[in-house]
Amino acid sequence: MKIAVRYYTKTGNTKKLAEAVAKAVGVKALPITSSIDEKVDILFLGNSYYAFSIDPEVVKFIASLDKEKVGKIVNFGSAAMLNSTLKKVKNEADKRGIPVDKREFHCNGEFKGLHKGRPNEEDLKSASEFAKEFLA
Repeated sequence: MKIAVRYYTKTGNTKKLAEAVAKAVGVKALPITSSIDEKVDILFLGNSYYAFSIDPEVVKFIASLDKEKVGKIVNFGSAAMLNSTLKKVKNEADKRGIPVDKREFHCNGEFKGLHKGRPNEEDLKSASEFAKEFLA
């Protein structure tokens, strides 16, 4: 099974999660500026809410994906206030004909004093365990 991990972050929180996910599945976490050039079965996509939506850079990244090269997207991320970006990611992926797994990983992320220290070691361990579920 071929797996890729891509992420978008402004604060570094999602990068921490991406690195934990990538380590768990034996690949390198790369920013979304790194395209998907080879066929992958699973694309773990890390992102968060910015101004009540996913960042336009994430929208552009998903729009750049080739449905022949991506088996499915698995969403993960963190946020200080809002929770899941799954619906937003799925809406964009649907436009490309790429399935999105209904399972996702989400945790709190530190932002302007909220959720100090998050994601923490427990969050990173949980993200790692979540990713490993897809290896079975």
